[in-house]
Amino acid sequence: MNDTISRLYEGHGINVFVGIVLCFTMLGLGCTVDVSQLGEHIRRPIGVLLALVCQFVIMPLVAFLLALAFSLDDVAAMAVLLCGCCPGGNLSNIMSLLVNGEMNLSIIMTISSTILALVLMPLCLWIYSRAWINTPVVNLMPFGAIILTLCSTLIPIGLGVVLRYRYNRAADIVLKLSLWSLLVTLVMLFIMTGAMLGPELLATIPPSVYVVAVLMPACGYAAGYGLATLFDLPPNIRRTVSLETGCQNVQLCTAILKMAFPPQLMGGMYMFPLLYALFQAAEAGIFILAYRMYRKEVLHKPDTIPPGDNRDIGYNRFEDEDMGFDTSYGAVTTSDPNLIMLEPCPDSTPV
Repeated sequence: MNDTISRLYEGHGINVFVGIVLCFTMLGLGCTVDVSQLGEHIRRPIGVLLALVCQFVIMPLVAFLLALAFSLDDVAAMAVLLCGCCPGGNLSNIMSLLVNGEMNLSIIMTISSTILALVLMPLCLWIYSRAWINTPVVNLMPFGAIILTLCSTLIPIGLGVVLRYRYNRAADIVLKLSLWSLLVTLVMLFIMTGAMLGPELLATIPPSVYVVAVLMPACGYAAGYGLATLFDLPPNIRRTVSLETGCQNVQLCTAILKMAFPPQLMGGMYMFPLLYALFQAAEAGIFILAYRMYRKEVLHKPDTIPPGDNRDIGYNRFEDEDMGFDTSYGAVTTSDPNLIMLEPCPDSTPV
């Protein structure tokens, strides 16, 4: 079995595949940045603050408490902690779009958490790994390799920002390709890894780890929504913060596990980020389905993105809610061609 794990880790093709997927995803993430909007987020840094709290306070704490609650061994605990300390991933941007979330906030939270991870991810790992201080996996914790991997992700992000600034149309194309490749490559990587390892290695993963993989994104979604509700944020922002909290950058976690830890040490725990990706997508899908059914059956509102709409996915093209005239301030009437009146509209609470 160790030979099988070693072949998986040492396969040059898979190493290259993981690296390319990560770089292309980060390139697409950089393409979501509109330089002209950055000044507004600097003046009102709510997105940065929410990203800091959600990704480097809530999720590491959730991972730590679950590892303790299920008495995971040191290797499993480190895999769970590493996933919990990762920044937000691009999947949250897709999911936020599907629930009519605040897309500018979603994007700035993802970007901010990725940049902040350069310092806060190693710090969180160091703090929470103290519970397993005398174990081999903690003694071999490659903080230098983790920081180097994080630094390498900033290069494609920077290239994506330049691409958006100089070549807007090309950036839209790269962004669309990166979002679709994100979904496709996660499925491919899961299938490839499962085929190479076989069901016997998957069976060696303790049932408690599968339970943690199910509970961890659900706890993140619930905690994020609760945080936004606590600060009395609008419903569309609550949905956005919820998805941003639960969706982790599993490509980054996979790359760190694969490139920084010896295969004999991690064993089947290399599969944990892929298990997390599977369940975070499934649970987000349930969230989206429930929201759309509520919107259609209870609020009797149509979908904001009509079927067959070939709209480009870009920073300036994301829509927060139904587009059209905002009637929250009243309605204009023109019964007399020479007279224009503004009539108040009392019931205009957005959902």
